[in-house]
Amino acid sequence: MTTTTDSPAVATGPRPNVVGRPPIRPVLDVVVPVHNEQDDLVPSVERVHAHLVAQLPYSFRITIADNASTDTTLALALDLAGHLPGVAVVHLEEKGRGRALREVWSDSDAEVLAYMDVDLSTDLAALLPLVAPLISGHSDLAIGTRLARSSRVVRGPRREVISRCYNLLLRTALATRFSDAQCGFKAIRADRARELLPLVEDTGWFFDTELLVLAERRGLRIHEVPVDWVDDPDSRVDVVSTAVADLKGIARLARAMASGCIPVTELPAYAGEEVPRGLTTQLLRFAAVGVASTLAYLAIFLLLRGPIGAQGANFAALLATAIANTTVNRRFTFGVRGAVDRFRHQLQGLVVFAVGLGLTAAALAVLDAVAPDAQGWLEVGVLVAANVTATLVRFLLFRSWVFPRRGTTTRTPADALPLGAGPDPRTAR
Repeated sequence: MTTTTDSPAVATGPRPNVVGRPPIRPVLDVVVPVHNEQDDLVPSVERVHAHLVAQLPYSFRITIADNASTDTTLALALDLAGHLPGVAVVHLEEKGRGRALREVWSDSDAEVLAYMDVDLSTDLAALLPLVAPLISGHSDLAIGTRLARSSRVVRGPRREVISRCYNLLLRTALATRFSDAQCGFKAIRADRARELLPLVEDTGWFFDTELLVLAERRGLRIHEVPVDWVDDPDSRVDVVSTAVADLKGIARLARAMASGCIPVTELPAYAGEEVPRGLTTQLLRFAAVGVASTLAYLAIFLLLRGPIGAQGANFAALLATAIANTTVNRRFTFGVRGAVDRFRHQLQGLVVFAVGLGLTAAALAVLDAVAPDAQGWLEVGVLVAANVTATLVRFLLFRSWVFPRRGTTTRTPADALPLGAGPDPRTAR
């Protein structure tokens, strides 16, 4: 890390490499990570500063985190810190958005820590609704989401598909409940950051996702704000390399959770809430229910095979076991209690049943076409194989669609009023 103490804007404080830090502790520290952003830096930071002065009823700091820029970004950042009150600069020798956020957030003296991308793709009107629940103590983290119904998003179909597929993959592989992991518009309470940051390994683009997954596994409250978002056509993010890094990060987290290497359960539970069940636990319980369901299915099928034929017996056996399977998995596997959404869950379970019916019916039809005189044992074997496939599909649908884990995620409209009272809005400006 480079020490920049030769500027007249250097403030007294615990670290000499932070330029422009005001002497009064702010409520909010907004970090803007940058790497070779000489064209966008000045207008973006000036726009953010003007917005905060006019709209935020709390003291603030804007910290420009320069990630090893090789153009004039650092010089421009130092100039901004010299003439805009409340703007500070931290220079890092290595690249990495996650590295920059960990460095600044770990050292910040603010109560709430936020960050936004320098291109300001997210409408700044969502900033106050983002941080207000953290300042009031209602929530622990807050994220902007582009995937809410009320969000207004302008971006190409390629990025839209990639984003939705990525978040679906997170819900399936890691049982996440938050809707948008990649939006560059997030905030966290400083005390929660100090507890979680030592557990986050990634220093790049996967940093956000890893932080959110760990927070959710701990049972922290994640506040979601629908945002208006316009894609930056000049974005230099390498989509392919970022996607590969994200997939590696997901695999690493899944392995660590399955093996118990991530010590999230050692952290104190939030407000007495139960730590959500992990993927391994859900798989084992779902498998146990699946074995019982398959045995019951085969018994019913063989009992009705003679009277109503193979297809009729298949339908009756699947329908009977599907209702029982949904009921047991709802409580035993996914930990859903009470009568709320029970009817909806059964309807969705029937849709999942229809998928399984289609798979097994297709298997029977193919067997009948290929080997019309097949022995009974072969028919049973084909049905078992088809049911194994249907079971895997059913688990994925149950986990990502029927019983998604939403218990600690809260959503509010983007125009929500701030919660709680803050300090003098003119302090430390």
